[in-house]
Amino acid sequence: MRTVVATLALVVAFTLPALAADQVEKAPPSGAYKKVSELVKLPDFLPGLGQLYVDPKTLPAGPFLAYDRDERLVSIVYMLPVEDLSNKDKRFDDLAAPGGRVDHVDVYFNAGHPGVEKPHAHVVLWHVPKADEQRVAAK
Repeated sequence: MRTVVATLALVVAFTLPALAADQVEKAPPSGAYKKVSELVKLPDFLPGLGQLYVDPKTLPAGPFLAYDRDERLVSIVYMLPVEDLSNKDKRFDDLAAPGGRVDHVDVYFNAGHPGVEKPHAHVVLWHVPKADEQRVAAK
């Protein structure tokens, strides 16, 4: 009986950290993520991206979690400063995709906006098929 109790205690001890991991599939995400519109002067919903959340410690690169109007995760966005991309000594290693499987990736230039003022590249890791990107289109 003692062995069973000890085994159960170990299972619980190793399971709790996994249960405590950030939940990102539905907005608002758990953990240190904050709504971007509460951190900088941006609207709650950005057409083409959706509603964004970020852990402020990871700025300016992110990851930014992007949700549709039904609060479902659609993509992860990285905002990588152009000056860093052109610096041979700067690396962006181990960029996470907290939402799981990535369907496709878009990369495009942005001249800057509140929160990431410098020119940067948006690297969008879509978790939905191309046809479902309209879930974050303007209405």
